[in-house]
Amino acid sequence: MDIQLKRGLLDVCVLTAIKNEDSYGYKIIKDIKPYIEMSESTLYTILKRLEFAEMLTVRTSEHGGRLRKYYHITDAGLKRIEDFKNEWREVMSIYQFVIKEEEQNE
Repeated sequence: MDIQLKRGLLDVCVLTAIKNEDSYGYKIIKDIKPYIEMSESTLYTILKRLEFAEMLTVRTSEHGGRLRKYYHITDAGLKRIEDFKNEWREVMSIYQFVIKEEEQNE
């Protein structure tokens, strides 16, 4: 898979994981795991990139005597999810064309 495409997909997966409620690293990985495998190092790279792009914000809170970072989606992050849905419709249309062409050539 094209690395840029995969990067975009992973970004949207992370944003979607925190769409309905603030979350933290371990829970994000756990929520995404049924759909895609992601290492902690990959996740934290994505989280930093999304924070820099202002698609999420970070707050620190104490939990069980330790500090935990919670991630919150911003309006820009919500917009990215919506943009992805619209872009994906176009990708699926292209996919249908490719499949149709292959079926006709068989």
